[in-house]
Formats: sequence, structure tokens, C-alpha cells
Amino acid sequence: MPFLSDTLARVSPSPTVAVSQKAMELKAAGQDVIGLGAGEPDFDTPDNIKAAAIAAIEAGKTKYTAVDGIPEVKQAICAKFKRENGLDYTPSQVAVSTGGKQVLYNALMATLNPGDEVIIPAPYWVSYPDMVRLGGGEPVIVETTIDNGFRLTPEALEAAITPNTKWFIFNSPSNPTGAGYGHNQLKALTDVLMRHPHVWVMTDDMYEHLAYDGFQFCTPAQVEPGLYDRTLTVNGVSKSYAMTGWRIGYAAGPEHLIAAMRKLQSQSTTNPCSISQWATVEALNGPQEFLAERNEAFRKRRDLVVAGLNACEGITCAVPEGAFYVYPSIAGCIGKTSAGGTLIDTDEAFATALLEEHGVAVVFGAAFGLSPYFRVSYATSDEVLADACRRIQAFCAGLS
Repeated sequence: MPFLSDTLARVSPSPTVAVSQKAMELKAAGQDVIGLGAGEPDFDTPDNIKAAAIAAIEAGKTKYTAVDGIPEVKQAICAKFKRENGLDYTPSQVAVSTGGKQVLYNALMATLNPGDEVIIPAPYWVSYPDMVRLGGGEPVIVETTIDNGFRLTPEALEAAITPNTKWFIFNSPSNPTGAGYGHNQLKALTDVLMRHPHVWVMTDDMYEHLAYDGFQFCTPAQVEPGLYDRTLTVNGVSKSYAMTGWRIGYAAGPEHLIAAMRKLQSQSTTNPCSISQWATVEALNGPQEFLAERNEAFRKRRDLVVAGLNACEGITCAVPEGAFYVYPSIAGCIGKTSAGGTLIDTDEAFATALLEEHGVAVVFGAAFGLSPYFRVSYATSDEVLADACRRIQAFCAGLS
């Protein structure tokens, strides 16, 4: 009798975590390494949010809470959805979990059965397919291209839907490409979904507030109210509010789905951290002006990185609408050999040689389901990014 579960064989460790861990190990060993793998803002959590957490501790709000969130945080989430997205939800339609990943995981575990299919546009966040497999479902990967801005076309979505399709996972702005869908682009997709009433929509709106150059964020249930009763709208405070370590994600959707997610959470983690919940109340209800200030810093970093990468021989980098990632193509590097003697036959080989020879850690494109590319997180300082671009330029110049 094997000791480990067969289910475990269906998934792989997170490549983004692995890259960050490798970079930290090399730094600890004394090597000069620039880590561009982690999707984490370098900004600190705003002071008013930290103060709310301290106040909660001093007030003794350190006990168990309701499984999926205190009333105050659910009210703040409902107010946020109404204020920013024009969506009306009640607290009974809201779930709060230990990060956005747990929200997505709970929803998939609570709904998937063997044979159920989940449509996932590629490139995708690395955890989507593995979470689907853990739930016993089958990920259906639909590739996008750099030529259409890494956006899924209505025709490709239509072709991927079968009688077994249960979910369509939608992420805008995207991790790893930063691609965003405008209202008309999203409406074209929701028109397809309206023709298939058995397909549910799971949004990942984590990068909602990280949008540039006038890009206007919108979410499926907002664009097409007819999808309201079969959409789980997922968000969180990790990225926009620089609260990655606080571990709070949330979602709103039909009550019966939220109840199923709550049931599952009651037998896993139970409630998310009580202190983090009170901090989230302040994050959502408190001042929001800092978002625009930080967005401007991110936009400048994006422009720096896009220009720096497009100056590399063999690399083409599109300009993303949001998030803090770029997803450059290395098609012009494939088949060449690095100065250190590595054959660049895959994007993984490119990323490995770049780290070993020039000390820049990036995540290879195959991890996100689309090659030959790599992902750069520009959520770090201008100085570090400029240095990283110089190193990548030198690496590419050394290919032959």
C-alpha cells in the first residue's frame, strides 16, 4: 500500500515559489543575484492599515471568528463591490479566506467532480491547472498569442466549451502577462458564455487596481448582469494594498456556492486571521489615494523594463495594461548557445543560464503554459530593474 496519495501525483510544486527560493539560496551563499520572480509589491502596507491591526490586537480581537469572516469585513467587501464594480451582494454571499488562493481552491474543491472541465487561458497563473487537478477535474488549456495581446478570443472560448465544461477561469489584468480586457473585449467573451448556461465563471480580479494608461478595469458580472447568478467574483488585498503576508482573499457569489465553500473551510483552516480581517476592514473602507501614487511608480517601472527588454537581441516585449509583470518572447534566442556554453533550446534553459551566468532570476514561460517566454516581476526598485535589464542585455549579446 503506497503511503502518499495518488492525488499528489496530479500536481507539481509552484515554479514561481521555486524560483524565488533558488534566488534566496544563492544570495545567502554570497552570490550577487537579482530576483524578479516573486509577485509581491516592494511597497510597505500603508500605515493606517497597520494601525488598525495594532488597535485590533490591543482591543483583544484575537479570538476565533466566524469561519468565513467577521460581519465587519463582509460589510466592507459588499461596500467595495458596490462602490467600485456596481455589484450588489449581501454578507451571506461573501466568503473570506486565507488568501485569494484558498478562495479559488475552496470553490474548485466544492464543485468539481471527475470529468468536469475547466477552461483556462494560457499563459495562466501557475496554480490554476494544479488546483483543478487536485479537485479531480480536467484543465482545458486555450492558448493566446502575443499578437492579440495575450487575450482570449471569443472564437477560441466558444471552441473550448463542451457539455463537460463547468468553469471558465478569467484573470484580468493577468498574471503573468499584465494583459487587460476592456469592456468591449470582455463583452465579446460574456456573449459567448450567455449561450452556454451550464458554464460558471470564476474571476481572479487580484490586480484590479494595478492598471495603466487609462485602462478601465471591469469584471464579468459587471459587464453582463445575466452572468451574476453563476459567477464567483474573487479579489483580495494582497497586491493593491501591499498585504501579501496578511493572507486575506475574498469572493462573492451565489449563496449556495458560498455555503459550500464555507463548509469546506470549516474542516480545513477555519477562519482567516482575526487581526488580518480587521486590517482588511480599514484597507477597504479607509483612504484610497495611495493607490494612484503607487500605480504611477509601477507604470514608470513597466516602461523602464519594456524598453530595456526590447533593447535585448532576440527578445520582444509587449506593453501590458496592468499588474506588475511583463511576459517577453525569446523566440529570437531559441537555438543559440550562451557564453557559458548552455544551449538555449527552451525558455527553461534560458532562465537557468541567465541565473547561473548573470545572476538574474526570472520564471520560465513553460511554467505558465506558453513558450518560449519568461516572466519578469517589476515590483522592485528602478535601480534594481535597470541593473537587471543591463544584465539581460549582456546575456543576450553573448548568445551565438
